[in-house]
Amino acid sequence: MADDSTRSVTLLCRPKHPSKGSDPGIHCWLIGSPFLPPLTIVSILRCIHTIPSSSSPDLRKESEDLKTLIPKGFELIGALASGDDTIARAAIDAARGIRKHLYGEGTVDDQPLIGAFSSSDSGELRFFVSESGNASSRIEPVSSIIQEEHPEKFLWENGCLIRCELPIKLPIYYPLKNPTDIEKAYVQATEAVIAKLRDPQAVYMLETLSKTGPDQPPPAIVRGVQLDFHTDLSKTKSLAKGDGGSDASSLSCSYFSINHKAAFSMENADTIHVSVLFNSLGPSSASDAPIAEYLPVLEEARLVVVDIKLDVLCYSSKELPLRHAVSCLVIPSLTDQLNILQNFMLPNLLAQHPQLKPYHYSPPGILHPITVLYELSFGETEMKQVEFRRSLHSRLGLPYDRPLLRIANALDFSKLKNSGTASLQKGSALLRDVHIGIPSSGVIGGTLSIVQGSYEYHHYLQDGFNDSFTV
Repeated sequence: MADDSTRSVTLLCRPKHPSKGSDPGIHCWLIGSPFLPPLTIVSILRCIHTIPSSSSPDLRKESEDLKTLIPKGFELIGALASGDDTIARAAIDAARGIRKHLYGEGTVDDQPLIGAFSSSDSGELRFFVSESGNASSRIEPVSSIIQEEHPEKFLWENGCLIRCELPIKLPIYYPLKNPTDIEKAYVQATEAVIAKLRDPQAVYMLETLSKTGPDQPPPAIVRGVQLDFHTDLSKTKSLAKGDGGSDASSLSCSYFSINHKAAFSMENADTIHVSVLFNSLGPSSASDAPIAEYLPVLEEARLVVVDIKLDVLCYSSKELPLRHAVSCLVIPSLTDQLNILQNFMLPNLLAQHPQLKPYHYSPPGILHPITVLYELSFGETEMKQVEFRRSLHSRLGLPYDRPLLRIANALDFSKLKNSGTASLQKGSALLRDVHIGIPSSGVIGGTLSIVQGSYEYHHYLQDGFNDSFTV
């Protein structure tokens, strides 16, 4: 961007204005994607954690939440604040700071960042841009704001979803005399799994989830030796041009694309499923018999098995080669989720293990999917989970009077795989809006309740559903 006349910000979502008279400070994070043109804002998520006795955001807590919530393929590109012109620099500094927590120290300098602010008096929204994440970079005002008329088509016409599920059982041995050593053993086991994902013997099988006809493409195989973990995803087109060839790993995500779509939306997006395999066989120069090695422990030990179910969802350009999709999206997503689960598990390894499970959602008003990690040891109606969902509603700007992030609302990929349709469905196939067509009871003095929107009917705790709570 050479001058102000060409600098513009593209909005795929409606801008969120902090309420008039809001305290000065950071109120929202701006989300974009390396697969979209620079300075394109896909969504705006509220900042909900602040440092006590200060209006400054708690970057550590915010980054922990956002690392789970935002799928790989989307990234934080700026911040929105309330105040005057001077707050724009603070917004960019906050975006730079949280990016270090999210993506590491070396991922900040080359990324243009957006600092937006809403005037405390007039509520007018203005945007500034820092051409790089460097702290000394000059910020410039944005002269043009483009409100995209067809945001879903903009995002999904050339985009797709990639999903990977990976159940893992971690056997952990620890000495009875030093039970605290179990934490060290768990960390080592997690590191071993991460190393295995990057191993040259790892094999990734990619296939379409949309069973739409007999002409669907066969699965593609990407091997560990073909992975590249130092790829700039913003250079998607050059990656596609440089990966010519007939090998399956040189194919792009468009290999699994459905050419004719009735509508562009997340629910209708092409979905690629990734399975993780390990090739333990290989050519040998000599004949060998199987060998079992006995390694006796030095002291009495105990075994604990930690059961983990990884489930990650990513966004990708259809032009991205499959091997880069695996190395830059899928494996980093699995690694992040492993580390997040580790942080939950470590304090409870010798007690009852938390029942943690990821769910993916498509909330109304949010163009991209989100991932939520629920702790279900005591069910989703347990008060901590209710409060957790309430905080998610606050971050996403969702109403509190509708259960939009319950497990029943999660995206259901099994329907996509088994139904023969190309549309990703969510929710369960239950009776809906059962009051429609029922005549008035004629009761005098009764209570009339109004329900906003559609609802599903569960008959006497059907499927264990407890409707005592709404959020």
